[in-house]
Amino acid sequence: MADNIQGFIKELAFEEALTHHLLKHGWNEVIKNPTEEQLVQNWANIIYDNNREIDKLGNYPLTASEMKQVMDKVNMMGSPYEMNRFINGKEVCIKRDNEAGTNNYGKEVYLKIFDPMEISSGQSRYQIVRQPKFKTADTMLGDRRGDVMLLINGMPVIHIELKRSKIDVSQACYQIKRYVHEGVFQSGIFSMVQIYVAMTPEETLYFANPGKEDLFQKQFYFHWEDFNNCIVNDWKQVASNLLSIPMAHQMVGFYTIADDKDKTLKVLRSYQYFAVSRISDVVNKTNWDDHLHRGGYIWHTTGSGKTMSSFKSAQLIATSGDADKVIFLLDRIELALQSLDEYRGFAGEGDEIQDTADTSVLLAKLKSTDNDDKLIVTSIQKMSNIKEGAPTAGGGTITQELIEKIGKKRLVFIIDECHRSVFGDMLMSIKRSFPRALLFGFTGTPVFEENAKNEITTETLFGDCLHKYTIASGIPDGNVLGFDPYMVNTYNDDELRELVAFHQIDLKLKERNPDESNSKKTTEEYLELIDKDEELNKIYDRFVNKLKMPETYTEEGKQVKGIEAYLPKNIYDCDKHHIAVANDIMKSREKLSKNGKFHAILATKNIPEAIDYYKLFKKYFWNTCVWTFWSVLGQLVLGLGIALLISRPMKGSTALRSFLLIPYVVPAVTLALVSKWIMNSDYGIVSYWLQQAGLL
Repeated sequence: MADNIQGFIKELAFEEALTHHLLKHGWNEVIKNPTEEQLVQNWANIIYDNNREIDKLGNYPLTASEMKQVMDKVNMMGSPYEMNRFINGKEVCIKRDNEAGTNNYGKEVYLKIFDPMEISSGQSRYQIVRQPKFKTADTMLGDRRGDVMLLINGMPVIHIELKRSKIDVSQACYQIKRYVHEGVFQSGIFSMVQIYVAMTPEETLYFANPGKEDLFQKQFYFHWEDFNNCIVNDWKQVASNLLSIPMAHQMVGFYTIADDKDKTLKVLRSYQYFAVSRISDVVNKTNWDDHLHRGGYIWHTTGSGKTMSSFKSAQLIATSGDADKVIFLLDRIELALQSLDEYRGFAGEGDEIQDTADTSVLLAKLKSTDNDDKLIVTSIQKMSNIKEGAPTAGGGTITQELIEKIGKKRLVFIIDECHRSVFGDMLMSIKRSFPRALLFGFTGTPVFEENAKNEITTETLFGDCLHKYTIASGIPDGNVLGFDPYMVNTYNDDELRELVAFHQIDLKLKERNPDESNSKKTTEEYLELIDKDEELNKIYDRFVNKLKMPETYTEEGKQVKGIEAYLPKNIYDCDKHHIAVANDIMKSREKLSKNGKFHAILATKNIPEAIDYYKLFKKYFWNTCVWTFWSVLGQLVLGLGIALLISRPMKGSTALRSFLLIPYVVPAVTLALVSKWIMNSDYGIVSYWLQQAGLL
């Protein structure tokens, strides 16, 4: 058992401790051992309490038939995806049949059931259900009892399955799946569960309700992690961070996604939550009048779900009222191919995702005060064209007055894949046009000063890193596919040392004579310079003989830069490196691709380098074709010549033919002799086995 984690020998004691802990963290009422009918009535009472307005229920509670209308709506939801949309739709419509309520009798009324924004305030009610009674679909199985359910406004949105200490958490997951198999969550009020939690004192997993039994997949079971991506194992911390109020309310209202593309319910992983919440906090706390504010960037590794995180950020800002416009910027190719469809899939029924056919449409959306034009998805190329002097569709130009009018709005830009170098100038153009705007970027490969190749750093464009989830965290979590890295050295250490030394000598020569162009020198020319110049000799000696290879290392308590820190940025922009890469690919492709079963990607730093590799492979292909042609032709001519030679009557031709046939005859003769030996009735091994088996 992990240190400082309270363990439990009995599951009931664990249940009691969890309930007591949740009551200290926002939950305010406990219901013990209720039946489904009692929970439906509890929900009816809360709906009544929250809808006492004269144009809704007034002083007349829901009748049984009116509550049946509500439950019929619930049972119409065919999946957790549809149920999430129902809950976050905030209201349910019924037709009043309570004759006592003459004001609305026979009329349709819309009743509030949930408000994502009404957290720990207003009419929200938070109840804990202990050991609810479940009816199974098959009466032969008898009734079941769950462990803990969490109700918001009477709706069971989180189901928690507990196991005592030293029981693997997978058993709790299995129990949930078993309930699904038995039809517990198939219909009725229990079908409203949005999130499952499998918990032991030492480990917790949470996951969105997948619906059917065959849709349960372990890769979508998540640990809760802290801000630094460390798994939280202690049940108390999980309860405080994930299951407390306001967090549980936010998970249902903000951090679940009903994905319209594949009709599934999804829940954010912890690192996605921290990214989204940090962006929301920055926007919420921004003083839009001081002109000193900055956004920030999210460093989440490739494959970690940045698109979902970035869209959820845009959606929450748009609905919060903290910004007037939220503009989601993408590369034009991504926008054309798939991203717009993805964002519309993530959006709720009340969210309008505005596309922009051209710059004039984008300009109209930016000027608009319509609430439906609040969330805009467009290309960064179009947005960078919104600047003073740019042409408009009507033949005019965009004025500075119009730019200033749009700029007075609270604009938030969210940029997916913001590391692309082509975005730098465009984003700077946007920042110049709209200096009050907040910019937030999502990237898996941020640009730092160390790896900037004449590019603007990510921090310069956006501000501080708001959250980090690198590949070092993603692979152990199973959220990112692992890989098997191996290194092929283009240069050995001695070559690198000498290259760095020569580069430093070039810099020194440039420092001495700034106006003199440094032409490329041969090794002999460098060595000749070193012999004549003591200062250059010291530089050469330092890099070739004294410094160590690592980028940084500690020497006598001080951090020292090593050879790798001084490598020229263009060291691999040469034929030697490209040829080494191409040779390694051709040598290892069959093995690494599992005999052509898998494809591969060759990553280059830019398009010109990709073209260089293309030309190199094209050259190799042509050389291979030429070599193959001449080798096949040579074999054909040589074979035909030998055949013609030995077919002519001449001295020794019989012996020569016999010699040429030996390679074909020897294998057959050898096989015959070996077969005769192993089948021998006296000492053959096959005969021995057959005798032992009683077959001979």
